Formats: sequence, C-alpha cells, structure tokens
Amino acid sequence: MNPDEIEGTGRTPDFQVDGVGCVVIGGDYQGLGIVRSAGRHGVPTCIIDDERSIARFSRYATHSVQVPGLRDEQKTVDTLIDIGRKLSLKGWVIYPTRDETVAAISRHKKELSNWFRVPTPDWNVTRWAWDKRNTYRKAEELGIPIPRTWFPESIEDLDRVDAEFPLIIKPSIKEHFLYRTKVKAWRVDNRQQLVSRFEEASEFVPAGELMVQDLIPGGSEQQFGYAAFFKNGTAIGTMVTHNKRCHPPQFGRSSTFVKTVELPILEEMAERFLNAIDYYGLAEVEFRLDPRDGKYKLLDVNARTWGYHSLGQAAGVDFSYMLFADQMGKVVIPAQAQLGVSWVRLVTDLPVGIIGLMRHQLDFWDYVKSVVGARAESVFSLDDPLPAIAELANMPYLIRKRGF
Repeated sequence: MNPDEIEGTGRTPDFQVDGVGCVVIGGDYQGLGIVRSAGRHGVPTCIIDDERSIARFSRYATHSVQVPGLRDEQKTVDTLIDIGRKLSLKGWVIYPTRDETVAAISRHKKELSNWFRVPTPDWNVTRWAWDKRNTYRKAEELGIPIPRTWFPESIEDLDRVDAEFPLIIKPSIKEHFLYRTKVKAWRVDNRQQLVSRFEEASEFVPAGELMVQDLIPGGSEQQFGYAAFFKNGTAIGTMVTHNKRCHPPQFGRSSTFVKTVELPILEEMAERFLNAIDYYGLAEVEFRLDPRDGKYKLLDVNARTWGYHSLGQAAGVDFSYMLFADQMGKVVIPAQAQLGVSWVRLVTDLPVGIIGLMRHQLDFWDYVKSVVGARAESVFSLDDPLPAIAELANMPYLIRKRGF
C-alpha cells in the first residue's frame, strides 16, 4: 500500500486524538454508526475501506484510508497491520462490518493481536456463524427451529429434495453468491427452475456451499432479529426487533425499517445458541416467523455489527461503545432496548414503500407515519450532516456496485 493513500479527513474532531480508538473496516452506513458512537464518546476512529466511504465525511472521523481491496484474506491482514504501524494505532479496537473480513480477522486473530485489540472470537467460535451448515447443525442440536434445508453437492442430489414448491436456493457461505448476484437467495417455483438455477449458481459457488431451503410464506413482515453484546454466557446489552421492511422486498439484503419489540422466546433461543458456542462480542441472530406452524425459525447469525445497529443508540443500548468499553477494561452497565423505537434507511425504504403501495401491500398513511415517527435514520443526523450529502452523491456508484 502506498503511504500517500493514508490521509486525514480534513476536519478536527471535538476531542483529543492521542488515545486508543476504533479501527472501522468498511465505511458505509453500518461503519458510520460505529464512527458516530465512538466519536460521541470522545474516541478517535480510523476508517479502512475499499469502496467509496461515506463515513469518512463524518465530523467524528479521525483518519480515513482507501485500500485497493478487502476480499483477499491474507492481503486484508497485511493491510491492517501496515496501516496500524503507519498511523500508530497500537492497541486500537478492530470493528469488521462484512462477513469476509470477520473470517479473515478470526483466522488471523493471533497475528493481529500483536498490534490491535481484536474482539472478534477465535475461528473455532466464529465458524458456527460463518457457515450456515454449521449454524443449522448447531441449532438442531439445541432444539432451535430452522427451515427445512438440503445441502446438495450435485444435480443428482436434488432428487432428495422432497418438498413442495416454492423453494429458495441460497449459499451456506454468503461471500461468493452475494457479490456475484447482489441478492441473498433465488426463488424457484418448480423442478425445472430448481435444476437450472442450481446449475447456474454452481458455476461460481464452490461445490457443497449451496443450500435448497423451504420458503417460509409471507413478506418482510415475517422477519425478526435479536441483537446483543454477549460475554461469559450473558447478554449484557440486548435488543429484539421486528424488521418490518427490507430491500429487496422478498429476500432482503438489508433491513430498511426496524422497530424494537418484546419477544422473550427469541431472546431465549438466541442466547441459548450464543452460549453454546461460547460467543463473545456483538452479534445479531435473524429469525423468520413461519405462519404455518407459528414457530420462529433461525435463519442467520452475524458475528459482527449489523446494518441497523445504530437503532440501539436511539433505544438506549450503544452496542459498539459497549464493546469498546469492555475491551478497555471498563465496567459495562447492562442495558435493554426501549420498546417501540424505530429506525429507517430512507434511500432504500422509499423504493420499498413505493413498491408496497403500488401492490396495495401498504397503506399510504401508515407508511408515512412509520417514516415520520422513526427516531433514527441510518445516515442523516443533524449534528453530522455531511455523510448524508455524500451518500446521495454516491447513489449511482452504490447502485452499480451493490444493486440497489
């Protein structure tokens, strides 16, 4: 990496920057939430990104580093250590925001720990979240409901899929499928589509990584989440959410409107899972309510911050700062999210709302009230307006890069 690629943000934060801070890997709205959380507590930040970062425009950003790529595992590790040395980030806390970065940090935790504080768990823990084959196997061992799922390794194995259509094809490891298709899953409505889609996906997804899964009926209103700062078998910070809208509407790559709710059954199941794998750190566990049997079924586990984690700050649970404080040896006061607090990501929720209104799936005034009543927006903030302006200017790039 060229030293000239390392630069400051051009702004002076409202705090002294000679202390330990946060290294945020990924500067989109998720990374921006971490930067703002740290900055509002007087903690300096360094953003590392291989895309056009909006977080670098935040008044709370101390350093911003543009790198060629963060997809190659060893290069990512080497890049982090190189930047850490050049910017004197000794002891700073690392926050990954993407799954492939989580895997790289987890697998190379010992090497990275020589320079940084690395809250990401060791690989023997992270692997239960990284690969859904492991996730679903562990869930079944623990008696946690999951959708019916098959793991065919060849076209011939599809004959073992004994379920009614529609079904979905999705990856057990997100990376290869998501970056190629820009969606989380494909819907298949008959046997012919199942075979053709499987053949298509097999061209860019390694053998054994594809799943065929029962499609739980309903739209995004069936989606729920559990978020936590988890340590020593206990959830110190918790938040349960109803992820009412997502984009794209059917198989949402990201939530667009989320509201805090009370669902003890989700807390119990998610904490049972995290405790069983001896998890430490921030995590989000995704569930979907199956209207056919009334069961909440586990879909995914994210071993990192998640897209709407900044809702926690609005609801009284500042997840990313909790993790920082714990890494610094401070006492972390337990907190549970206030109920009925909502978060919206307007740039993707507005298209979802328009589609829902056109299909008569949403009521106009109910939609307007939900947006107006949201206490938190993913990017816009009165005390830090520049990232929102940058994101609007960035929209053509984001549509081309991510498909939204």
